[in-house]
Parts: sequence; structure tokens; C-alpha cells
Amino acid sequence: MAFKDLFKFNKGKTTFVFIGGKGGVGKTTVSAATALWCARQGKKTLVISTDPAHSLSDSYEKNIGHNPTPIAENLEALEIDPEIAMQDYQAKMKEQQALNPGMDMGMMQDQMDMASMSPGIDEAAAFDKFLQYMTTDEYDIVIFDTAPTGHTLRLLSFPEMMDSWVGKMIKVRRQIGSMAKAFKNIMPFMGDEDDEDRAMEDLEASKKQIREARGIMADSERTSFKTVVIPEEMSIYESERAMESLHKFNMTTDGVIVNQIQPEEADCEFCRARRKIQEKRLESIKQKFGDQVIAEIPLQNHEVKGMEQLKQIADILYGDSEEGKKPPIALN
Repeated sequence: MAFKDLFKFNKGKTTFVFIGGKGGVGKTTVSAATALWCARQGKKTLVISTDPAHSLSDSYEKNIGHNPTPIAENLEALEIDPEIAMQDYQAKMKEQQALNPGMDMGMMQDQMDMASMSPGIDEAAAFDKFLQYMTTDEYDIVIFDTAPTGHTLRLLSFPEMMDSWVGKMIKVRRQIGSMAKAFKNIMPFMGDEDDEDRAMEDLEASKKQIREARGIMADSERTSFKTVVIPEEMSIYESERAMESLHKFNMTTDGVIVNQIQPEEADCEFCRARRKIQEKRLESIKQKFGDQVIAEIPLQNHEVKGMEQLKQIADILYGDSEEGKKPPIALN
């Protein structure tokens, strides 16, 4: 199987691809190149950076904001702004409080505290974007250029956490509603029944949307996680642990991209030594991740940035260059 065959497009439904790995392995370069390749295939593509240390703007050499920014034909990009995201998130919490005057204030304060500190707000905002684009099916594919592994795993735990939180809110709201109806005749100032019904409807809709998101994230036909590693022990071990956690979230991990591989034709003693070490690490990668399709990107002699250089990386990964025509490793 070629690496490009891992991308599944569903007519009328958005495909979601998370690209992750340890910090410094080249996730943004791979995300930007992959998004560019998808756009060149005629797919309406959005790439979202969830990493607080954004570098999509650097990769595309274009200023990218908190809202979708046109990059090329069929391609838009977005970098989540933590400050704007915090304001949006806090506004939502206050809105929920206004609709639910009997809300557990301790629970509300916990949410507000989470919304005022990084990295929590970045993950909350990333999940909010997932919900937003999950329901609209505006794009053929949405690619998430994720933060380093720990942040990303917290992001993927958000559906479960939010499902639990909204469930508690519904329980509180039902208790308040029952009390309000019981005392309605003697305490007419208890509130408007229509407002109470609308508040409950909003909560039920939120719970339904969150559960739908959980289902989509666990649907291998619509959502997958592709891991970027470099041939070094720390990167390999961290990726292995991350995949174990991803499987607990029922996420499909189907592809591994090995970046920064020293060329075989080494012309210096240091380069030959590095290549020898990397060959051992490549064998380890095959053994640990052999049930996935593995693609390789050679170490570049220049910094990869700008459209032309990203096209070259896309060609290597997806088969339009001599490097890309080499079959990926697949031990299925």
C-alpha cells in the first residue's frame, strides 16, 4: 500500500487527519506538505495548527490568523490564537451560567480556570474547532498540525471530559427545573419556563454533538492519526507510548513518517556513523510499527519552507518524485 492510499475521502463528509509526534520531528512540515498535496488533488482542504508555538505561517511564508486564511487553490490554513480562544471559551461558559442560574459554581470555576491557562485553552479551542468543522462538512479534509505528544493526548481526552461535564450540567438543570415547577404557583419569580426549556435543549444538543464527535474520532473511515518520528530512541519510544494511549481513545493509527534520514551515500566519517546508528533505529521502527504503512523522508540540506520546497516533500511522501516512487515499508 502506498502512503497516499491511507487517505480516505467520503463524499459529503469531512475526513479528519491528526499529524503528531514528539517536538522537533517535523510535524508542521509534514502537515503543510500533506495539506498542499490534498489541495492539489482537488480536495477542499483546511490545515489547523493546535500547537501554541505555531509555525504554519513560517512553513507557508504567509501570515495565518485565527480564522481560515487562503493559501493556495483549495487550501486554507488556521492558527489557533490562545487569547481569542480563551475569550470565546469564557464567553461560552458565562452564557451557560446565564441559562443555568442553579449551576454548580465550583464546577463553573474549574472550567473558567482551565480556560485561563495554557495549554488547557489550546486544547479546548482545538476541540471546539473539531466540533465546528465536524458538523458543517464544509471541507473535504481537515488536517490537524498538533502540538507535542502530551498536549495532543489531552486534546483527544476532551470529548470524554466534556461529555461528563455536560452530563452533570443536565442533571443539575433537571433538578432545578423540577424545583422550579414545584414552586411555580407560590413563587412566580422562579423564571420563565421557556428559558428553562431552551437551556435544557442547548445542553442536550451539546451532549449529542460531543457524543457524535467521539464517534467520528473513533471512525477509521473518517479519522486517523499519522505519526512523525525521527530515527532516534527517544522519538521512537515516545511515539510507541503515544500510540498505546491513542488506541485507548479508539483512534486509528495507520501511518508512520520517518523524517530526517541520513542519506546512504555518506561522504564524511560523521555522516557514515550517523547513518549506521539510524539503520538500527529504522529496524526498530519496522519492528514496533510494522502493522502500519511507513514512509521515509531523507534529511534535507536546507530548511524546508515555502510552497516549492513543501511540494518537494509532498512529492517524496505521495509518489510524484524519484524518492516518492520508492515503495513505503508496509509489513501487514
